[in-house]
Amino acid sequence: MTNLLGVAVTGSPTVAGIFANDGGVPKLPVPSAEVGLRGLVGDRQRMRKYHGGPLQALCLWSAEVVAALQAEGHPVFPGACGENLSLAGLDWSFLEAGARLRIGTVLAELTLPTTPCKQIRPYFADGAIRRVHHDRYPGWSRWYASVVEPGRIALGDRVAIEVPA
Repeated sequence: MTNLLGVAVTGSPTVAGIFANDGGVPKLPVPSAEVGLRGLVGDRQRMRKYHGGPLQALCLWSAEVVAALQAEGHPVFPGACGENLSLAGLDWSFLEAGARLRIGTVLAELTLPTTPCKQIRPYFADGAIRRVHHDRYPGWSRWYASVVEPGRIALGDRVAIEVPA
């Protein structure tokens, strides 16, 4: 099966990667993480004026989108663009603000697609960060999410879209 991006999607959606850093990018892989209302415990953003806060507690990105960008020749890799979670098997092209994702024991709500910043320029051929701008290429951007229910996330955890009651 393929999604609207033409990317193969198989099996149940899962957590393919978890990334944290004490400031800036790239974020480094960790096997699991506690998640509070402000995001991953131990993760921090260097530019707090533009990143972080309750509406940007988590940054999520598709493992399939990263692989497709690599196939286009971009030197991007999981965690390079500041994402906290790499999710596999989820059709990224259908995501929208307000969607709720159960990730491990965490409930996250998508708030807005990210806007690419100059800090991720090294991870794109010719610095072409607009390649992941939501308005130009819907379905290719990272997503910010708020944390509705804190909990724990581990590699391989299932990801499910939840409908609010």
